[in-house]
Amino acid sequence: MQRAENGSMLSVIVVDDEPLARDSLRIALSGDETVTIVDECANGAEAVESIRRHNPDVVFLDIEMPELDGFGVIQAIGVDNMPAVVFVTAFHAHALHAFEVHAADYLLKPFDDGRLRDALHQARKKLVSTEIGEAERRLGAILRELGRDSLKSVVQPPEIKWATRFTVRTEERALIFQARDVDWFEADGNYVWLHVRKEKHRLRTSLRSLLDQLDARQFVRIHKSTVVNVDRIKEVQPWFGGDYVAILTDGRQLKVSRTFAQEFLKPVQ
Repeated sequence: MQRAENGSMLSVIVVDDEPLARDSLRIALSGDETVTIVDECANGAEAVESIRRHNPDVVFLDIEMPELDGFGVIQAIGVDNMPAVVFVTAFHAHALHAFEVHAADYLLKPFDDGRLRDALHQARKKLVSTEIGEAERRLGAILRELGRDSLKSVVQPPEIKWATRFTVRTEERALIFQARDVDWFEADGNYVWLHVRKEKHRLRTSLRSLLDQLDARQFVRIHKSTVVNVDRIKEVQPWFGGDYVAILTDGRQLKVSRTFAQEFLKPVQ
């Protein structure tokens, strides 16, 4: 396959079944002017079609996806025809052994910007012609070590899912929160603060992108910078100038702007 030369523009496909994970990668990669994201895929079947259509330089490939997973994507395309692969995984330590032994690049969720830059650097090195054969050998070795010699049956892509959990890093720990446990979200530029009880944690995504991934039956926008879990709302009171105040079960008060009040009040009137 024809690949970009070391140091030139990289065409990239991002594959992950979690919308927030795709957002995180997109935002992180947007800081590199030499990277162009040509497609994003939410499942393995989409990834196979996209790789064949775009012939990218690099694929950031989630491993744990329903139906056709990341390894199934590699088998469907064929090791010899795969672009440079950066695995994106939440695998625990013993499963990472296969990647480390065969010197494959991977990002362990959640990852920081520095680790992403390292993975891009390694992907560029693999695109040099003398290393392409070695990269293919490593992919094949990983599949054999993990017992993935036979390809899963090709199935229909899964239905679109709402985000059900969020992973954030704090003090070098990965914390996982269920969506139903989040009280409210607060916009902060290209980030969003996730409020759970008395704690708050920062996600690398925009509020606009987050809204596309939240179940509208569970979360509703009440202000340009605020989305709230409807199960946390105890009552809504009129405020000045046509605005309202949403009072949560813990007593916290959140402003409901006139712009969103009419739609927001429909289910609670």
